[in-house]
Amino acid sequence: MAASQMMPQSPPMAASEMMPQSPPMAASQMMPQGPPETPYVASPSSPGLPPATPGPSQSELDPSHRRITPQKVQQQMAPNRNHSAKKKKMADKALPQKVLELVPESQTYMDLLAFERNLDQTTTRKWLDIQEALKCPVKQKRKLRIFISNTFNRTKSESKDGEGSVAFWELRIEGRLLEDAAAAKFGSKAKRKFSSFFKSLVIELDRDLYGPDKYLIEWYRTASTQETDGFQVKRPGGVNVWCTIILVLDYVPPQFKLDPRLARLLGIHTQTRPRVIQALWDYVKTRKLQDPHEREFIVCDKYLQQIFESPRIKFSEIPERLHALLMPPEPVVINYIISVDPSSRRKTACYDIDVEVDDTLKSRMSPLLLSPARQQHVAALDDRIHETIEVINELKAQRDFMLSFATDPHAFINDWLQAQCQDLPTAPDAEGEDERGAEFYFQPWAQEAVCRYFYSKVQQGQQELEEALGIQNT
Repeated sequence: MAASQMMPQSPPMAASEMMPQSPPMAASQMMPQGPPETPYVASPSSPGLPPATPGPSQSELDPSHRRITPQKVQQQMAPNRNHSAKKKKMADKALPQKVLELVPESQTYMDLLAFERNLDQTTTRKWLDIQEALKCPVKQKRKLRIFISNTFNRTKSESKDGEGSVAFWELRIEGRLLEDAAAAKFGSKAKRKFSSFFKSLVIELDRDLYGPDKYLIEWYRTASTQETDGFQVKRPGGVNVWCTIILVLDYVPPQFKLDPRLARLLGIHTQTRPRVIQALWDYVKTRKLQDPHEREFIVCDKYLQQIFESPRIKFSEIPERLHALLMPPEPVVINYIISVDPSSRRKTACYDIDVEVDDTLKSRMSPLLLSPARQQHVAALDDRIHETIEVINELKAQRDFMLSFATDPHAFINDWLQAQCQDLPTAPDAEGEDERGAEFYFQPWAQEAVCRYFYSKVQQGQQELEEALGIQNT
């Protein structure tokens, strides 16, 4: 330990600080001055223990010395701890081997720690798998039931003679998803509107009855379209009307109908562009059509030659060549007869079509991954474990220090003094160690500095006395 750290001291005072009211000095008299105001008094940190050092001692750095320095004991006994700084320097969760030897029951904690490590690895791997799965659009097929019905009304004319009447019919197209057991259990409460499944809807009536301008009823989705649970069409008429309902499904992501030859080759009818390319690549790998010398080329078999009209193509050219082989998907076409027979009861026709909806797994897993509550709870438990391990290490350090001192006090003190003597040259304020010797105060400037100091004190006391008595200094 550095000598300047063992005893509190005051730094030397400059001449201007000791005699602020003294007359100006000559240049030859301006020499460094400043004996300390207070004597050096030892101040140990605790009774019976040597004072602490701020830096590491030789006994800490030397592996042969396993004793704990007083600096550590002083930190352990400090009442106030900076928790934010301690969290930045948290120890490992593992207990030291010495603690395991002293407390055999602590092996159970080490077993739990190993189990937690394996559990964390498994959980992290599963979380990464879930995140990767949620990046891709997860779809599932559901049944959409479409209900088509119509009503017929004959209204009497308001003319004076009371003759004649106005007949009109009303067509309704509605629909809803059929919930299966899994969807009913995990599905969200918010239901999709019927119109959200379609990109467009066209109702084609008899052109001879309604003319070329009114026989088509069209609906197309736009950016400002408000979704609805159904469509309603009202037209005048007193005879049965044959109509065709054309529904174009809205696929997200977009899907395409494959060319018949490519569809027979790959075994798919309607699919997204990435899935079509993946299926084609699987076909190439299965048939081993990749050129062994130029891996970027594909040697077409007789089926691919008919489709691409080339014996050899680059795989990077496939997306461009598929552009002519992919067409819009076929719409859903429903034929329906609008009956105007007033004696017949209202009849409803039902049609089931397959639609793709987002998998409920995504809606269930997304809040789990994004919820910070679980992560904060685990982090809080980890902080408590780290703090407990630090306390155990501190108690072990205190025990080792006290045990080493109690075993051989004489050797312990000698080792400690030897370590502090070695640390003395490297202490931060080692340059002020000259003030510890008596020769420092017998230098030529010391006597003059003392006189100046006492003179300044006398002048200060005289000024205070004059101010107290109200005497003006003339």
